[in-house]
Amino acid sequence: MTPFDPNRGKWIPWVFVGGMGVVVLVNLVLVFAALSSFTGVTVGQSYDRGRAYNQVLDAAQRQQALGWSAAVALQDGALSVVVRDREGLPVPGRIEGVLQRPLERKALPLDFTSPGTGRFRADIAPGQPGQWEARLTLHGPGQQTLDIRQRVIAP
Repeated sequence: MTPFDPNRGKWIPWVFVGGMGVVVLVNLVLVFAALSSFTGVTVGQSYDRGRAYNQVLDAAQRQQALGWSAAVALQDGALSVVVRDREGLPVPGRIEGVLQRPLERKALPLDFTSPGTGRFRADIAPGQPGQWEARLTLHGPGQQTLDIRQRVIAP
């Protein structure tokens, strides 16, 4: 029989303290990562936009009633947009907007040319690979507008 040693189990409480220390450290790292990578703003002036939400819904319904659709592509150093109506015919007009990084709020202005009716092209070099968001507005015939927001991937 071995004699009783009172110092034998003194390390056991330190296992619990070390385990909790690891949990706190991991949580602090995650909090830092969350606060340093997200701007916290998803919609500017969200309170005012919320109060006018019926107007936002009406605008979305008017846009849907137009039946216009847009195809956006980022390739070969250019952002190209093709806009067609419900019957598949090109929609004339002018387009304006920006290419924006979703998290960084870095926006690159776009200068569009129209090589043909319903086709628009803006030369752009995003500089950083990854996901970008094209935020565009087409001003078409009859004072009609089409809000275009589409994510594209830069190589």
